[in-house]
Amino acid sequence: MIAAWCAAHLGSTPVGVLFERRSLSDVTGLRLADGREVVVKSRAADGRAGACVAAQEHLADRGFPCPRPLTAVTVAGGLAVHAEEYRPGGEVLRGDTPDVAVRYAAVFARLLAELAEVRVPPPLPNPRWTRWDHAGPGLWPSIGFLDERDQSAVPGYVVRAAERTRHRLLAADLPCVLGHADFEAQNLRWRDGGIRAVHDWDSLAWLPEAALVGAASGAFASDSPPTLAPVASSAAFLEAYQDFRGRRFTAEEHEVAWAAGLWPALHNARWEALHGDPPVCGAAVRAQAAERLRRANA
Repeated sequence: MIAAWCAAHLGSTPVGVLFERRSLSDVTGLRLADGREVVVKSRAADGRAGACVAAQEHLADRGFPCPRPLTAVTVAGGLAVHAEEYRPGGEVLRGDTPDVAVRYAAVFARLLAELAEVRVPPPLPNPRWTRWDHAGPGLWPSIGFLDERDQSAVPGYVVRAAERTRHRLLAADLPCVLGHADFEAQNLRWRDGGIRAVHDWDSLAWLPEAALVGAASGAFASDSPPTLAPVASSAAFLEAYQDFRGRRFTAEEHEVAWAAGLWPALHNARWEALHGDPPVCGAAVRAQAAERLRRANA
């Protein structure tokens, strides 16, 4: 399918594979017969991709360091597919200390400032690790292959923290904005001390600004497997973000930010438990949940 799609939408066929990655999206780097190197992404056609790619194109046009889309989103074989430029190079900035947090916060502040100028339909539903606003009957958003597993494997402290966190987030009365909801180290590349590229634009979300910033403050250090940054580093991220944007959060925004920083780690802790994986996020949640919930007034 991919060769025919490239011929139809890029005017050239693949002659070599640069890389392949399989996750929520299938991402394939290709060398085309005309010499171009491109990345083709395909994922479930759930209505989100068009808005995400349009926002990505807007940022690329404004000079933000992200791959430029080369095609619009099309539906092929039940999947939403598009191509973007191949933007190799750069390194992952590792570390979870407050000084590293400030460097990530600077990029996130620039990113949200740029996205504030974008007008696209909200990319809903939000990514599942930030989908505390789901309308389903249970605590967690519906994810079939997880829901079918024995839920008793999820530690009680994870469930109790998730209940309190979600209650606080749902009680928030804040406007939603467009933002990147998977702001993890593995999705950014740096060069010579500056940001080279931000990837994974499929993970845009429509949430309160404070929630987006909070989620990023907890996830920025995640490479693989995901983790939860130390409380002090999340605090440094939140403080630096406000400095870079030139606006102080209200008391409610502070609380929402701390709650939103915990929720993705709770999602990941559940994932770990249901898959029998080492409890990386689970251990971080156990150590940090009480303090984060206190700061969230949850």
